[in-house]
Amino acid sequence: MKTKIILKISASLLLDIIAVVFIIFLGDISRSIGYPVYILDPMRMMVILAIAFTPRWNGWILALLLPLVSYFLGAHPTIIKTSLMAAELLLNVWLFWFLLDKTKISLLAILLSIVFSKVVYYLFKYLCIQLGWLSGELVATPLDIQVITTVSFSVFVFLVFLFNGKPKRR
Repeated sequence: MKTKIILKISASLLLDIIAVVFIIFLGDISRSIGYPVYILDPMRMMVILAIAFTPRWNGWILALLLPLVSYFLGAHPTIIKTSLMAAELLLNVWLFWFLLDKTKISLLAILLSIVFSKVVYYLFKYLCIQLGWLSGELVATPLDIQVITTVSFSVFVFLVFLFNGKPKRR
């Protein structure tokens, strides 16, 4: 039992380290390959991996940690946008587990949690732009890319939960 707990914590820690390093070097990776990787929603991707493969608490940690690491170590984005991103990811994690507990349908839970958290993010971003706290365009990532990543992440979670069975409360 003790070995199993240590193994789960080690897997979570490994994913967290990979996620943090990936976010720290995201700008360099984008410049190296000549493609703005950030439009593929890498923070959500890491949170989705945590939801799929690690205990529930790890998704919460990454949802808060990744935007903060990006802000404090990469000095990007602004603190307002960092707060919006953290709130969006935290809402995504909470809503996923809430909907999964209620519906038992992972595809529905992840799809609705991503879409709803994005809607809330854009509502608050719009408000921040109107108040002058943020500048720039409301939707920076093309909607077709957002639809593709949302569907891809949703299918991924569905398949993981389908083949790995129902998640246990952890």
